[in-house]
Amino acid sequence: MNKKSLLPPGLYRICMTLPDHVRRLAASWVSKRRTRWALRKGRSAAAGHPPAYSLRAVLALLALVMSFPALADVADTLQSVKPGVVGVGVFNPTGSPRANLQGTGFAVLDGTYIVSCAHIFAKPLNSEKNETHAVFIGRDRQMAVRPAKLIATDRARDLALLKIEGDPLPALKLGDSSRVREGSQLYFTGYPIGSVLGLNPSTHRAGLAAIIPIFTPLASASQLTVRTLKQAKDAYEVFGLDAIAYPGNSGSPVWHPDTGEVLGVVNSVYVKGAKEAALSAPSGISYAIPVKYVHQLLEQALTKAP
Repeated sequence: MNKKSLLPPGLYRICMTLPDHVRRLAASWVSKRRTRWALRKGRSAAAGHPPAYSLRAVLALLALVMSFPALADVADTLQSVKPGVVGVGVFNPTGSPRANLQGTGFAVLDGTYIVSCAHIFAKPLNSEKNETHAVFIGRDRQMAVRPAKLIATDRARDLALLKIEGDPLPALKLGDSSRVREGSQLYFTGYPIGSVLGLNPSTHRAGLAAIIPIFTPLASASQLTVRTLKQAKDAYEVFGLDAIAYPGNSGSPVWHPDTGEVLGVVNSVYVKGAKEAALSAPSGISYAIPVKYVHQLLEQALTKAP
């Protein structure tokens, strides 16, 4: 520890977990006390008396420090997030392989509902091969398959809601994306390259670089497509993330490092050139759907449920 610090070791470490403006306030307070103590010490030494330190001052600083909750460690928060993150895709009982993990999802509400991206389920199931939507849970090569039913989609915002059978999974808490600010440091957890390396989710740090509209005006009419026309008609804001995401990250929850609350859902990346560049030359720019649209999807789906 810096020997110039007047804080006892324990208090110094606690202060370092506080917000910047609180640390500056505490440092300013200590600086003023140091000046006063130095003056007292000088006067006391001149008079032949030991310096009188204020117990009330030390207790006041301790109260200031303890009045603010310590920030959670990201590694601790991750341990509460990972159990609710799952793989999603298709299960074919006669196929090889039988399990086809195509993206990521996460449990919400009572743990039997899974949120993911709609584009993962765009391809119709092959009924002749008894294909079913599925959720994959487990660790490494120990994979359990949970049949799932696609009960709602919001294709405009690329969101999907599934219902699984069996025991509930640990559900993640949905936050308030309207309170997220540009410049925030967030994280997302998912399966970037599917189950190639086993069922092991990866976690990435993501800076919230910008909150931007999904539709960007085009330079010429020749660039218009069906997709861009739909986006122009129903424009909404998305999170631009300073992070590398891969195809398997679609559906990954974007969560707050202190609370673990989900604030968005990763759904796309900026690709320079052909689609293959998403793997060979990632741009480092990814996008996520704000969680407020997940709230809307859940409300609509549960209202229509029998």
